[in-house]
Amino acid sequence: MDVLKRLRRRRPAGARLVCPRCLSPRIRRSRGFSGWLLPVTYECPDCHYKGPLVLELEQEAEEEGS
Repeated sequence: MDVLKRLRRRRPAGARLVCPRCLSPRIRRSRGFSGWLLPVTYECPDCHYKGPLVLELEQEAEEEGS
């Protein structure tokens, strides 16, 4: 179990998830069995994207773009 815990990827502090289609930060995990029996899926209320992929922006990358 220790090996599995170390292999689990965690988001760095300050990182946030955004929609890959419209870049909205309002992306959220789907409800139901997503992430338990099935792979995690995400939903975007702005563009209605549903899928397993999201973008993860780190704080440094955001500051460089400004």
